[in-house]
Amino acid sequence: MPSLGRLHLITDTRPGRDPLAVLRAALPVARAELVVQVRVTDDATDREAYDLARRAVALCAPYGAMCLVNDRLHVALAVGAAGGHVGADDLPVAAARRVLGPTAVLGATARAPGPAAEAVAGGASYLGVGPCHATDTKAGLPDPIGPEGVRAVAGAVAVPVIAIGGVTAAAVPALRAAGAYGVAVVGALSAAADPARATAELLGALTC
Repeated sequence: MPSLGRLHLITDTRPGRDPLAVLRAALPVARAELVVQVRVTDDATDREAYDLARRAVALCAPYGAMCLVNDRLHVALAVGAAGGHVGADDLPVAAARRVLGPTAVLGATARAPGPAAEAVAGGASYLGVGPCHATDTKAGLPDPIGPEGVRAVAGAVAVPVIAIGGVTAAAVPALRAAGAYGVAVVGALSAAADPARATAELLGALTC
């Protein structure tokens, strides 16, 4: 698997957000430490997902940043992304691995040690674990698991654990201490007045 960056930026395609503008601000700061996860709303068409993912892949390439596509693995293949990420309601991890092939990066969502171990056995390259804290960027999420939930999963698997859900720079030290390899953010960058500065703050917290 290619080296996995520690800061994952999930695109925010809610009304009034400009995910590509945030990406353009974050990439020169984070470069190869940035992993872009292209996620669109459930009502977005495949064509809309394809257009966003294609542009994201092109923006990431000069910086050596990895680009993945969440949920829609056929779009990941179509745009030449490095891989994809599947949630609990998407394809099973083993099936997703068969779709993407043996060398692609495949992330899976987990919030407890048992399902996490199953996802790794199915072929997950890394795990997105959370929500760690309350967040309004995605509806219908379960209760936050906090750093202790991250610790439980990180202790059960040997792949990188990426903490997600309400993550801010201030929350990073506790998540890293709990065993998180990195963090995934949405609002911490998409809602920031200065996304480049917010990126630098998150990276500083991840590497200190």
